[in-house]
Amino acid sequence: MGFWIVRRLIAAFGLAVAVAACSADESAPERPPVAVIAQPVRILPETLEIEAIGTARATTSAEIYPETAGRVTNVLFSAGDYVREGAPLLRLDARAESLAVEAARVQVSEADQLLTRYRRIEDTGALSESQIEAGETALASARIALRQAEMALGDRVVRAPFSGHVGLTEIDPGDRVNDSTPITQIDRRDTLYVDFPAPEAVFNALRPGQTVQVTPFSEPSRTIDARVVTTDTRVARDSRDFTVRTAIANTGDTLRPGMSFRVIFTRNGEARPTVPEEAIVWGGEGSHLFLVRDGKARRVPVTITSRREGRVFVQGDVRASDRVIVEGVQKVRDGQDVRVIRPAGAAPQDVQLRPARRQDAE
Repeated sequence: MGFWIVRRLIAAFGLAVAVAACSADESAPERPPVAVIAQPVRILPETLEIEAIGTARATTSAEIYPETAGRVTNVLFSAGDYVREGAPLLRLDARAESLAVEAARVQVSEADQLLTRYRRIEDTGALSESQIEAGETALASARIALRQAEMALGDRVVRAPFSGHVGLTEIDPGDRVNDSTPITQIDRRDTLYVDFPAPEAVFNALRPGQTVQVTPFSEPSRTIDARVVTTDTRVARDSRDFTVRTAIANTGDTLRPGMSFRVIFTRNGEARPTVPEEAIVWGGEGSHLFLVRDGKARRVPVTITSRREGRVFVQGDVRASDRVIVEGVQKVRDGQDVRVIRPAGAAPQDVQLRPARRQDAE
């Protein structure tokens, strides 16, 4: 009897609890959507910025050596001088060579006089044809010997091979030099080449006529546009890069061959979705963002590939038609109803409201 009464009491209590729960559900108000600010996802080409170190060289440069050995009599330049093509830079003792030229000229004169006499009596038959030919050969040989002597004399003067600026020299009058003794270096530096290594991945992106930016380490605040002149014909096996040659104008003659330059160039890569940096949410599983789809917040994991001017390029299930939540991400959960509001000061067309339910539209 007592057991039956206890069961009746438990059943009555359970029924009362169920009725109370149903009453509570009917009376509880539906949870309102969370107000958020969202922006359209933009699809842009990802810009890759590549940095390298380049070295300048003159467009034309040469180490100058004497053609022959001898004693220096005059040094005719100073370091930094601008010289014209053919200008004398250094003289060697040329006394023997000068005498050789005079002797050769005498030989030419004698051979010419002899041949002239032969021709005067050629018609008389006093001379054979072979004697006349021998006279002509002697004159030709004497003239060749004269030119050789004049060349040897000319080699006693070291001249500039082209117009440019000459460098330092360690040669003084009285020194003895030979054809392996460096005299100085000459550079044509009104235009400089800047050579730098570029990775194999951009081999097809750098072509003659394109422009990259270079900054001399001697002037960090100065940026110069450098025109690509040519690229190497092969990629290095060990480093997997290739050499790019660019040209810059040396305005004011402020730059020098051998200077180092910081080279920066960009190329457009694959088109990717881009969102504001503040839209990215970090969690234990990495980065994600919330998209507005059908009036609800959808959590989408993404991978950040690069950053540019306050925006990030992402890889994930993000479409061009999506809108990304940029303010209010801390208040939403995956699948939660959201209401997109217009930020203060924004034009009406900046945000398109897309209510999830009828009550949102009302």
